[in-house]
Formats: sequence, structure tokens, C-alpha cells
Amino acid sequence: MDAAMPALVGEGLHKGFMPKGAKRSVQAVADVSLRIPAGRLSALVGPDGSGKTTLLRLAAGLMRADSGTLQVLGIDVAADPQAVQDRISYMPQRFGLYEDLSVQENLDLYADLHGVAKDLRQARYARLMEMTDLGRFTARPAGKLSGGMKQKLGLACTLVRSPQLLLLDEPTVGVDPLSRRELWQIVQQLVDDERLSVIVSTAYLDEAERCAQVFVMHEGRLIAEGAPQAIRDNAQGLCHIAKPPPGMAARTLQARLLDAPASIIDAVPQGGDVRFIRRPDADEAALAALFDGMPVETVPARLEDGFMVLLRSKHPQPAMAAPQSSPVAAAPGAPGEVVIEVKDLVRKFGDFTAVASTSFSVRRGEIFGLLGPNGAGKTTTFRMLCGLLPASSGFLQVAGVNLRHARAQARSRVGYVSQKFALYGNLTVAENLEFFGGAYGLRGARLRERMQAVLDQFELQGQEGATSGQLPGGFKQRLAMATGLLHEPEILFLDEPTSGTDPLARREFWRRITALAEAGVTIIITTHFMEEAEYCDRIVIQDAGQLLALGTPQQVRVQAGSAPDMEQAFIGIVTQAREERART
Repeated sequence: MDAAMPALVGEGLHKGFMPKGAKRSVQAVADVSLRIPAGRLSALVGPDGSGKTTLLRLAAGLMRADSGTLQVLGIDVAADPQAVQDRISYMPQRFGLYEDLSVQENLDLYADLHGVAKDLRQARYARLMEMTDLGRFTARPAGKLSGGMKQKLGLACTLVRSPQLLLLDEPTVGVDPLSRRELWQIVQQLVDDERLSVIVSTAYLDEAERCAQVFVMHEGRLIAEGAPQAIRDNAQGLCHIAKPPPGMAARTLQARLLDAPASIIDAVPQGGDVRFIRRPDADEAALAALFDGMPVETVPARLEDGFMVLLRSKHPQPAMAAPQSSPVAAAPGAPGEVVIEVKDLVRKFGDFTAVASTSFSVRRGEIFGLLGPNGAGKTTTFRMLCGLLPASSGFLQVAGVNLRHARAQARSRVGYVSQKFALYGNLTVAENLEFFGGAYGLRGARLRERMQAVLDQFELQGQEGATSGQLPGGFKQRLAMATGLLHEPEILFLDEPTSGTDPLARREFWRRITALAEAGVTIIITTHFMEEAEYCDRIVIQDAGQLLALGTPQQVRVQAGSAPDMEQAFIGIVTQAREERART
């Protein structure tokens, strides 16, 4: 390929879809023109439903544009999609590993599918196994790998034929920070050593910061493009850090700022403080009243700050203003009362110990985070707390009920939102609410009352007749939350609820969670977004079934040598524990 030739050139691209039950088509890509350079790492970023995946599928020759022209590696995709597919590799969000096959058998299968010559395979396999650190696991079934290892195997299978262009659709969704770092090291090595052209869509703006070019999409349109610095410049001079007074949680100050759209563009907890973007035209007196004497300092803009300024120019009001009412009644019991108690909790699967002698407690109205690398045991712990999985031994009490003996009774007092959209995609929004309301024992007028309450609270009015499987990602998340809160639970379990969502949707989600905690609802959450640990009152970090850290985010950062943020604290604590295990 000519080094001067762009990896991708699109002119006036349009692609529409007619969702089931809809009266008009939705423009997934609308009049997009872009030029992506070869031999570099480029990122597509934007809110859920902005058209990133559709654009990648058009580039991969899996879809045909309704109008416009698209050239990939100098080839007209519409005229010869097979010629493009022979030269590229595409890793979709749900890459198709064969879980019953071993790591080696998956590699062999993809090599066969791509026609990789037998004499080339061994050298290529050896390099891929070295890059991904999977060489020790070639005989292990893919289904037995952790989430991060599966993603690395998916990337290895994608690269088994040495493509000229690599398309990655959110490759690190659901992957812990350590595995994310390793995946990006692999991709960067390919770009540096082989001048491979890589186009990646991502919900993580710190990942896009690594790229040479960033393309920002919104509602199917390209609204900005350039080097990361060019996107950051949109927020330059507007970014500040505020230090909450003693006794005020960072999330409380964040909520106050988000509820002041005339003065504030964005706000997010950071290292115990709150990072915010003020409006250029904000009234100084109004700003001073918001902070009421708190220390405020100016800081350089990040890519995410510039991204949020661009999105707020399209959505002038915050996605979530202060809730007018809570979607649940005030939780019974005294604030600070212990509602979850865990002592010496153990879960074994045969000879394998997934959770080893874990102990902690959670108080009413607390936001409690379970963190850990993929395969660390946090999901097993989470499922035991929900009553979905029995413990092998130990004491576990939730909402006053001993889960070793009465799991069904406890489940009636908790709500659950799973990592993957677990509602019935072929049912409408209203039908899902009716079904789950009935499962929770709600009937007649009470069911109708609760349905209306959650429809109002989660801004789903007008969507009652929409097929839930066709909803955009942000609306699916709202519907999942609405069903989990229909029966007004005391405790809400959230399993990676923001996985794959953009920063705008995450702000909306956490504004709602803050309101729930203020109403006395206890929140237990797992997440791979380390910035979200800053919303928690306390967190646990687990790895290899062992509890490595327990405390407030500040205490955990101190344990990690006063790390500046939770991501570095997490990586430091887990890495140190693994090094100590390796020495024993």
C-alpha cells in the first residue's frame, strides 16, 4: 500500500435504518465526510447511537451506504467489498470466539478461515502469543478465560493474517484497567513497529487521548475532528478543580454543580475533589454562590473536557437535572445501620476457590463499590450478595435475612440491574414493566402507580409502546433501572451498569444514583471505570479471590502510595499483590 494513501476516505455518507415498529427511518450516518490517515491510530468517539459502529461496518464492507462514496485502502467498498475484506481485519464489540475450543484451536480456526498459509502460522502464532501473554494458556478453553484474556485472544485471532487496516469496535468494553492497558500496549506496538493503520471506536476518552486523530460523532454526524489537542482546546481555560468542605462527599458537590446549567457545563469527582467546566459566560456572582468559599484552582483541559463542551453545545441542558422525586420510598431503618454483613465468605467451584474468606459490611444509604480485574472473584461475590449464588461457607446477611437459608426472602427486598441488557427485547417498554412488576408482586392500581412513577423518573414517557430491544443504549439502561426499582427495594445491585456507555450517559446515570443514596437506598456496584469508584463511600478491591483493599477512595489511594487517582491506585495495588504471590 502507498504510504501516502489514506486508510479511509468518505464523502457525503448516509446510512439509514427502519427500526421495527417505527414510522420513519433513523439516520445512523448522516452526510459524513472524513479522511483518516494511514499508518496511524485514529479514534471514533461519540455518545451511544452516534453512528460509530455503523461507520465501522460500512468500512468493513458489511453494510452498503445509502448514498455517498467510501474508499478503504484505495478500494471502492461498494464496488468491491470482498477486496476490502481481504486486506482488513475487523473486531466487533462481540467478537465470535468459540468457547468450547482451546486458545490454540481458535487461532487455527481463524487462520483457516482467512487462508493463512501453514508455513507462516507458527512464527505468527508465536509473536501473537508473546504480545498477548497468552502463550501459557494455549490449551485452555476460551470459555475458561477471564474477560480481559478473551479480548486479547479475540485481538490475536483478528490479527492472525497481518491486515493492512485494523478496525476495532470498543475493544475494551467490560475490561478491567490492567487488561485495558495491556490491550493498548499491543495495539500501539503494532502501529509503531509495523505502521499498521488502526481505527478504533471507544467510550473511554483517555484511550482516545492516545490517538493521532480523533473524530467526534453525534447523532450520525461528524461534529469535530483533529489531533487530541484540537479537541481539548474547546475547553481550555474553562477547567477547574474544587475541594469540597469536610463532611461533604464529592458526589454531593458534583450534583449541585450539574443542577446549575447556567453556570456549569460538566462536573465529575476526581481524587476526592470535583473537576468542573464552567460556562464561558457564567455569572461570577452565581459561581461564587455555588462554591461558597471552597478552594478552586484552574487546571489544563483533557480530551474528555473538550468532548463534553462539544456535546453540551448540542445538548444545552444537562442530561439529568435534580430529580423532582425519588423513584423509591424513603428506605426504612436508621441511617448508618448495617444492612449487609459478610464474614469469612467462601465460594468454591470444585477444587477452585473463587472467593476466599472475605469479610466486610455495608451501611444503609451507602454506595459500596466492588472492584477487581476480570476473573478476580468480584462477580462471584456480587452474585452471592444478590442471592443468585449460594456460598460454600461463611456468614452472609442481606436486609436482615441470612442468605445461607432464605435467599428468596431477601431477593424480594433488593433490586438488580445486570451488566448486559437482560429485559425482553421483543416486548415494549410498558410490557416489560408490567411483566417485572407482576414478578415482584405488584398488581392493579399499585402496579399502574409504580409504572407511572418510574416512567416519569427515568424520562421514558412517550416510549411506552417502543420495542425495548430497539431502544438506544442510554434508554435501555434507563429501562433496566426502572424495572429494578419498580418494587421500591431497600438495596440496589448494579453489575457494571455503565459498561460501554459514553461520558454523557454516565453523568446522567450517576446523578440518579446520588439521588437514590440520598433517599436511603443502599447501592452495591461493580465497575471497570475507576473514576466511578470516586462516587462510592467505600470500595473493596479483590484479585484471585482475595480482598486486597477496603476503605474510602481516599484510604485506598493512600494505601497505594498516595496515588493521584483511582486507576493508578487500582493498578498499583493489584500489581503489588500479584508480584507478592509470584514470589511465594
